[in-house]
Amino acid sequence: MSQGAGQRRIAGTVPENVLRRGRVEPPPERIPLRAGPLSMLFEGGALRYIRLGDREVLRRVYVAVRDRDWGTVPAVLSDLRMGVGSDSFSISYRAEHKQADIEFFWEGSIAGDSAGTITCSMDGTARSTFLRNRIGFCVLHPIRECAGQPCTIEHADGGKERGEFPLYISPHQPFMEMRAITHEVLPGLCAEVRFEGDVFEMEDQRNWTDASYKTYCTPLRLPYPVEIRAGDHVAQTVTLRVAADRPQPQVRARSAELTYSIRDLPTVPLPSIGLGASTSGETLGQRELMRLRALNPAHLRVDLDLSAPEYPAVLERTSQTAMALGTSLEVAIFLSDSAEQELERLAALLERIKPPVAAWLVFRATDRLTGEGLAGLARHHLTPYEPRARFGGGTDAYFTQLNRARPPASSLDFVCYSVNPQVHAFDDASLVETLETQGATVESARRLYDDLPLAVTPVTLKPRYNLDATGTESPPAARELPRAVDPRQMSLLCAGWTVGSLKYLSESGAASVTYYETASWQGVLAAAAGSRIPDKFPSLPGCVFPVYHVLADIGGFSGGDVVPTESSDALLADGICVRKGNRTMLLLANLGPERRTVIVRGLDGSVRVRTLDETTAQEAMEAPDEYRARQGASANATPQGLPLELLPYAVLRVDAP
Repeated sequence: MSQGAGQRRIAGTVPENVLRRGRVEPPPERIPLRAGPLSMLFEGGALRYIRLGDREVLRRVYVAVRDRDWGTVPAVLSDLRMGVGSDSFSISYRAEHKQADIEFFWEGSIAGDSAGTITCSMDGTARSTFLRNRIGFCVLHPIRECAGQPCTIEHADGGKERGEFPLYISPHQPFMEMRAITHEVLPGLCAEVRFEGDVFEMEDQRNWTDASYKTYCTPLRLPYPVEIRAGDHVAQTVTLRVAADRPQPQVRARSAELTYSIRDLPTVPLPSIGLGASTSGETLGQRELMRLRALNPAHLRVDLDLSAPEYPAVLERTSQTAMALGTSLEVAIFLSDSAEQELERLAALLERIKPPVAAWLVFRATDRLTGEGLAGLARHHLTPYEPRARFGGGTDAYFTQLNRARPPASSLDFVCYSVNPQVHAFDDASLVETLETQGATVESARRLYDDLPLAVTPVTLKPRYNLDATGTESPPAARELPRAVDPRQMSLLCAGWTVGSLKYLSESGAASVTYYETASWQGVLAAAAGSRIPDKFPSLPGCVFPVYHVLADIGGFSGGDVVPTESSDALLADGICVRKGNRTMLLLANLGPERRTVIVRGLDGSVRVRTLDETTAQEAMEAPDEYRARQGASANATPQGLPLELLPYAVLRVDAP
């Protein structure tokens, strides 16, 4: 590949796109389109962010092929043809999904007219015989505009039902057997989405931190997986229409100014923030331990399968690491049907190893939930070792398990669940969309469990395992990354994403958060020997990842408070503001691939601004101590605002009195 502008190298070592997003290739092209009053983006065969002025109507319209384990099989597009006018467009293309025994091909067409009608069609054929859980269109309604708002459902039998989009996260499908859904976008103006070719239903994707209500084809009441045979045909159409029942309401144009405001609202305590222990067995030397101590981690999480013979060695190794870091352990234990005997053996082991345990997470290994009586049994056996240790439970999986199963809380000191942004979608923009919804899971969990503290543990970029797998997952092929590893872990994008995650989990009231791992390609430090697959995970040997500096900055404010803030467009830029004593710090992240100017409001006087972007990232990764020792550039904030320039995926630290 030739080294063009997107491949410009920084300091002669790391390609620019690798620093930005962990991959050599640039992000996918986005093409702006208009259909009468509606604006949108075309990207990778899908429509994104369909808006009426500044009001989002639909988040996304796309086709998904899901395998028997609910894995999404990616599409490769070809023969793309476009006709784009000032207020209308037509697009056609071909899409092919190939993975293992799956081979599915379809032709797509998307057309938008000047009246504001958009028609999306797919006509597909299976070229192999395979098992699938779903093939067809998905339509996403945005949360911010729709939550709690009324809508009308037309069912497959022609009947109509008045309802509303759930305000809090719905554990089950709010609408079933759908043929169409209509909701009011502006007073007097409604948007109707009509489905053809299958029966559709809706789920609340906030259960998995997606920021949308998803209407998808093939109801889950039907058995799955289903065999689709070579030659089988699938054809569907989705049509969006906007129509006014009175003279055209006034549509407010989107503002081009991007602002980030510190709000005059009560502060909330900064959660205790810990790290996960390395799951790849990396050895931590004195340099790695010194760097990790600079993060001031509140705890170190370790997972123990009490039926596995190797768990005592894992506990002993992690206990030594925690003591070297001067922190405590958050120990997740997974119990089998022999829980009584397993806990007895663990209690004896504790007396020998003497680990610094501050919290226990108690789960049943078969379903990753805290079953009835399980926490009480663990408390009985483990409290004598450390009476001050707290006992938590809930789920080691997603908020949806907590929302649907409601594990009993009578014997718990806190409730927990995990977060990752890639259950359904994997592109950069979809990762960013999940940030705001992390706060929604905390708010909904607080309604379920009253005043019990909430621990989000762990937060990872990718799922650690496939909860829906129907069999044992096969190991990765040679020279392929494990499924839990994302090359964006070592990028600026991960650093900015973590800034947003910290903001929303903190402001919504999470008591504790565990991020990533220590030294691994799922962590904050690279392996001392370098990446084992450098063409797929191109990290520098022994470096820190950019996210290290975000957690180090936040770690310096441990025990402080979070000041609520608001971005005028949280999909483009967002941040977190923390305060401790007479110090205030703001972390501001550009969450996209374009250079941006953000006007910060709520600061006044002299400030210092330190930059973490493609011009400084390599130094920050290779020489973190020197980078952190430097003072930022001085700037002057006025009541009108502080304009800050951010390169793609940059993170700025602003220190103010």
